[in-house]
Amino acid sequence: MLAKLSTRPAVVRRCAATGATALALVGAGLPAVASDGTGPDLTRFYRQKVAWSTCKGEDMPKDLQCGKVTVPLDYGRPSSGTLDLALARYRSTGDRRGSVVLNFGGPGAPGVSELAAGGDDFMGLTNNYDVVSFDPRGVGRSSPVSCGDGTSDASSATDETTATTDPRALLTQLKAAADACAKHSGPVLPHIGTVNSARDMDVIRAALGDKKLNYLGFSYGTRLGAVYAAQFPKKVGRFVLDGVDTLTESMAEQGVAGAQGQQTALDDFVDWCTEDIACPFGQDARDAREQVVHLIHSLDRDPVPTDFGQGFTGQDLVGAISQALYSKQLWPSLERAIAELVEDGDTRGVMGFATGGAGLPVRHRNGGLVDENDVPLDNLPAALMAINCADDPDRPSADRIVGELGKLRAEYEQASPVFGRYRLTQLLMCYGRPKGTDYIRKDVRDVHTPKMLLVGTRGDPATPYRWTVETAQRLGSSAVVLDNKGEGHTGYASSKCVHGKVDTFLLYGTLPPTGSSCGPQEQDQ
Repeated sequence: MLAKLSTRPAVVRRCAATGATALALVGAGLPAVASDGTGPDLTRFYRQKVAWSTCKGEDMPKDLQCGKVTVPLDYGRPSSGTLDLALARYRSTGDRRGSVVLNFGGPGAPGVSELAAGGDDFMGLTNNYDVVSFDPRGVGRSSPVSCGDGTSDASSATDETTATTDPRALLTQLKAAADACAKHSGPVLPHIGTVNSARDMDVIRAALGDKKLNYLGFSYGTRLGAVYAAQFPKKVGRFVLDGVDTLTESMAEQGVAGAQGQQTALDDFVDWCTEDIACPFGQDARDAREQVVHLIHSLDRDPVPTDFGQGFTGQDLVGAISQALYSKQLWPSLERAIAELVEDGDTRGVMGFATGGAGLPVRHRNGGLVDENDVPLDNLPAALMAINCADDPDRPSADRIVGELGKLRAEYEQASPVFGRYRLTQLLMCYGRPKGTDYIRKDVRDVHTPKMLLVGTRGDPATPYRWTVETAQRLGSSAVVLDNKGEGHTGYASSKCVHGKVDTFLLYGTLPPTGSSCGPQEQDQ
């Protein structure tokens, strides 16, 4: 799932040059933790402590501290190399009982910058916790992956002309896109994915000095939390999963569900926009929906020049819209940004939302943290695709893709004329990459942990409520579901009711009764 990002538009960053070559993706194996006596020795990683200092950067809050932990590049061969992971924290202001670790979703959302931008939402937790987040491996400053022009190549491969007249050429372009991602991403790419990120979180837990991990994960972060619970059930503390991801559906099924949810959210945005005289699409909602599709197609045919050397395409606009639709608070900003694009050809506003756009290769530093300004522009979508592919064992053959492409396109476009192609591109980007792990689908089930809280929102455009129910059933008796009868992606930041129940559980260990709900009247307006 796309990131559960803050309500501030993303800052477009300049990127640096040069990179290294990488191969493959994570394998299906799950090496044992050394402490059980059956795996490689990880003692040096588990004994480290975080050295905190004031975060550098103009936009960093003065009370936010930054640090790092070092993890093995390959847990099966810890002597083969290491990675540094960027951390940030707000210190506890009260009676400290440890830390609570946050993951903002994605996959691919950088935790450090998200905590810096949206930290106010979590200040209540600092009564008893250090509030901590991190950039997972391959994300943000933690050895960020990039595809260079690979994402653009894959997007052009899925256009109507190529996909219908020469599907074999599509496969050639997709393979070239996969090769570009490997070329630009550095040595982290073969070891990216949720299985290894969950192991990293256990190293982080130990480095923070906590016997158990207290955790709040949003969207994809719920998948990460579930995998951690399966790997380290005895280390699970107070766990909250908000905007619950699926553990069983294929990427193809997830893509259709996501396209449908985002189309519904876009329709709601258009209805809202057309009630405003300043709406760039006019005041007729039906006509406005057609104008949105026309604008996207026209930008795909004739991209608008940008200051970064690459044109801004229709698919870049789809990526921007998809981010803005996750929170109604962003709708006025999205309306203004689209108006600037339509009326003046000014892309700066929409690029503030966009997570796409190619980036030059990052300057890798032998596993060390990179400078914030060196993070590639396309890191979030590149990491999203890399992690999703690493977590997915499905790799249909070339013949099967060619044979089913027409059906897939029709299914995705029926789900959404706006988001269908964008979602299909994300699915097809796994072609040419090694098969991902089947650990999540096969083994993340019936966890024997303390009770954990799962929050599902009825009107969530990215993670449908049924995924909350299905994942709770899969995790077993440990899962307690909170039914949020509101709108938007996740509930913590938009519902006072959800926010209160989550904080009460994390701070005091008090869970809402099974079957509890938060009504739509509790949503912030």
